[in-house]
Amino acid sequence: MPINILMPALSPTMEKGNLARWLKKEGDAVKSGDVIAEIETDKATMEVEAVDEGTIAKILVPEGTQDVPVNNVIAVLAGDGEDVKAAASGATAAPGNEAKPESRADAKAGSGEAAGSPEPSSRAPASKPASSGSQAAQPANGHARIFSSPLARRLASEAGIDLARIEGSGPHGRIVARDVEQAKSGKGLKAAAAPAPAGAPSIAPSMSDKQILSLFEDGSYELVPHDNMRRTIAQRLTASIQNVPHFYLTMDCDIGRLLSAREEINASAPKDKEKKPLYKLSVNDFVIKAMAVALQRVPNANVSWTEGGMLKHKHSDVGVAVAMPGGLITPIIRKAETKTLSAISSEMKDFAARARARKLKPEEYQGGTTAVSNLGMYGIKDFTAVINPPHATILAVGASEERAVVRGGRIEAAQIMSVTLSCDHRAVDGALGAELIGAFKTLIENPVMMMV
Repeated sequence: MPINILMPALSPTMEKGNLARWLKKEGDAVKSGDVIAEIETDKATMEVEAVDEGTIAKILVPEGTQDVPVNNVIAVLAGDGEDVKAAASGATAAPGNEAKPESRADAKAGSGEAAGSPEPSSRAPASKPASSGSQAAQPANGHARIFSSPLARRLASEAGIDLARIEGSGPHGRIVARDVEQAKSGKGLKAAAAPAPAGAPSIAPSMSDKQILSLFEDGSYELVPHDNMRRTIAQRLTASIQNVPHFYLTMDCDIGRLLSAREEINASAPKDKEKKPLYKLSVNDFVIKAMAVALQRVPNANVSWTEGGMLKHKHSDVGVAVAMPGGLITPIIRKAETKTLSAISSEMKDFAARARARKLKPEEYQGGTTAVSNLGMYGIKDFTAVINPPHATILAVGASEERAVVRGGRIEAAQIMSVTLSCDHRAVDGALGAELIGAFKTLIENPVMMMV
């Protein structure tokens, strides 16, 4: 029986993808593990492997096609011994016989359900209670249970959205991942149960596309459609600002010792066969290491907020914002507190190169316990960064510049770098945030302490 090859879900939040390139053509034989296509998501381009063996009978979605929904049939595979022409003539896979491609990025990591994937069908009446693994807790007001998928509950919790306010589009009104993603941008939300307090300020709705376009003369602009990355960034950051109570702490750091140490370390770096240094440390490498060690010294700040409890992380997994065409991505230095500065430097160079080529795997940019965003190379003195849930903090790093400081009653020149820590007030209170940025300042001003 012919086997349908489906558009895979390569990350928990993927609903659509672009079929960038077919690496196999009609009539080609494939075996399990063969790379058959390249799929573009909002963050990366990934190779897709076949699961079953057979012959590509028909390619239904040509390469270059954009916004192909997850689980759409993209090709038909004729099994061993089957007539390829007959399979290509329109045979479809029997239920349960679909060959779902697997990504080398291990798309299953971190989730048992992919956003946008079809919900399991149910023949039970809507009133029949589902098992404890597929429903939300009983609300205190005694209303009926809220039916939702495990992934939808997790995404709603991370975004701080009440499930009771989300309109479900799954079977029998079940809330699924795509409903939560829409709710993050304000779509599909029910009215709040309780009215706002008297005198509370109202938030005016944003302008529609039609209203915005009407303000400008025809021909005076070019409309560039959003790609998947820009839409995802907009949704996540909007949800973060709306649902995460941010507050900010700023400190000036004297990095004179750091700059001297960096110069000395780079000068003594071992050389390869071509006499090129094996590594060249940047200020940002020191920042990553200092933030990682600071979180170990202030473990109560190395946390993530969930509605059920606080996640206290054992390691410092530091995400680092990397600019790329059309947006940004945050690859993660795992267990950064355990790594040398040269190892962090090499890892970041690899991440940055692959990020710009959209070759990062989902597990390389999903998760993490904090993040660093550095705009110092653009001459920015200081700024505030938006927290990327499930992180509870993000450090915004400005440029190092020579400033006048007073020491012992005398004015001296010093290399000063301003840093601003954004904190999620639900997880990190003011005093705790001050303790964390203070630990960072101590380490960045005395880099030898990072090695102890």
